[in-house]
Amino acid sequence: MATETDDISRVYAQTLADIAKAKGGDAALNEAADELESLVELVRNDRKFGEFLASPIIDTNERESALRRILDGRASDLLLRFVLLLNRKGRLGHLARIADAFDQAMQAAFGKVEVDVFTVDGAAPEAEAQATLASQLKKTLGREPVFHFYADKNMIGGVKLRIGDQLVDGSVATRLRRLRTTLIEQGGDQVRTDPNRFLA
Repeated sequence: MATETDDISRVYAQTLADIAKAKGGDAALNEAADELESLVELVRNDRKFGEFLASPIIDTNERESALRRILDGRASDLLLRFVLLLNRKGRLGHLARIADAFDQAMQAAFGKVEVDVFTVDGAAPEAEAQATLASQLKKTLGREPVFHFYADKNMIGGVKLRIGDQLVDGSVATRLRRLRTTLIEQGGDQVRTDPNRFLA
């Protein structure tokens, strides 16, 4: 599931995407994406390493030396230089957001868009229903959707879609809330316009 991105993360991500594209086209983009994803996975699985990257207490130069030792020979020169840039700018704590923004930039470059689909059980719909949804989204968004399915136990039924930073909520709970609001507002209007009807 995508992490919430921000403007700064998107700027850094787009910069990396542009440099990778200029350096080696789609192959370099894919390589950068894989490396960035592996690094973020390491941060998520190793709490101490994550704290080391994000800590404002650690001296920038000391952290750079350590990062060079850790990543030298394990990451491409492009990723190493990018991580060192984030270190100098104090942005290593934003690594997960930058990685998600980079993934969104990549999907856009390849004419795709990631769509998080939430249902009660998180199960993927049948192939025909999924194809219909994909077709409708492609027509609306102009890009090929890449689905990720998640469970949301708070839902009663229906489906919610998250596309980038936008949430499209078609769940039963949301429809019921809207119906309740409409009934309250319309009922209030009717009381104000014809109070005798309710007092008789």
